Amino acid sequence: MRRTTCARLVLSALLVTGSLAVGALPAGAQSEPPSPSPAQLNALDAKVQRQLGDDSAGTYVDRRTGKLIVTVTSEAAAERARAAGATPQRVRRSAALLDSAMDALESRAKITGTSWGVDPRTNQIAVQADSSVSARDLARLRRVADSLDGAVRVSRVPGTFQREVAGGDAIYGGGSRCSAAFNVTKGSTRYFVTAGHCTNLSANWAATSGGAAVGVREGTSFPTNDYGIVRYTDGSSPAGNVNLYNGGHQEISSAADAVVGQSLRKSGSTTKVTSGTVTAVNVTVNYSDGPVHGMVRTTACSAGGDSGGAHFAGTVALGIHSGSSGCTGTNGSAIHQPVREALAAYGVSVY
Repeated sequence: MRRTTCARLVLSALLVTGSLAVGALPAGAQSEPPSPSPAQLNALDAKVQRQLGDDSAGTYVDRRTGKLIVTVTSEAAAERARAAGATPQRVRRSAALLDSAMDALESRAKITGTSWGVDPRTNQIAVQADSSVSARDLARLRRVADSLDGAVRVSRVPGTFQREVAGGDAIYGGGSRCSAAFNVTKGSTRYFVTAGHCTNLSANWAATSGGAAVGVREGTSFPTNDYGIVRYTDGSSPAGNVNLYNGGHQEISSAADAVVGQSLRKSGSTTKVTSGTVTAVNVTVNYSDGPVHGMVRTTACSAGGDSGGAHFAGTVALGIHSGSSGCTGTNGSAIHQPVREALAAYGVSVY
């Protein structure tokens, strides 16, 4: 079932002062507070979500200032956002109105090759139609959008939305290659999470093509969701980090939901590490073999074999790579399954 647009959020940054010296500000001047770290940003987002819920129409990061912006439709909600440490922005459309617009798309324009999600920066539902959508279906999609009083905008994107499984290097099962996202734990038992459309393919997973199994599937969910979990069976205790494909690794210490405007990186076995920005949340993607809901759209590049890989910001785990409509230069369309939902489903934690 499609999830609602409820927002998500952490502390405001410290204001640093110092004595007048070379490079210091003159007396009476004020410095801008430093931008919050990824962990602080996601914590503030979670805090605002708890306190405002559906009284916010979504949150996003102001790319110029680094501040968390909370869209609201009333002054009372704006005051609560300020009290939480975020910056409010009054908008016309409420969370309920945006939810209603997505319900209309779900019932009247569920077309393979389309995706839609909340873009709080414009207070709209951003719809994308890939190259497989016919002119007739695109016209139907635009008619539905036009009936929703400006709440929906439609754009064409190159390529086609597809799950990105391939044959090659990383984790192997069912004759296909995917990527692992994050190592997780429940008590003393170690697992990794990956895409559900990958774990649907095989019960046993290896680290090399044709190699011995290192783990066995213990759960899978696709379509509707796109996550799965594999329990290590080879006696290993792998580190809780992400491969940066440059000889280094990124430690992961927490998990959070992504925020529109937030910078992130994607690590996968085909395109290695790519960077991007979150452009929409609560996204529905209509793949050829079924829809997935509650996803996150980004501008990171990806390709076949990256499925199941990690989306992260600093030490914060954000998502499990699902698919994209392709990549042009450095401008991609990588889509991820929010990792917190998968962790909650299986009762596991990043470490």
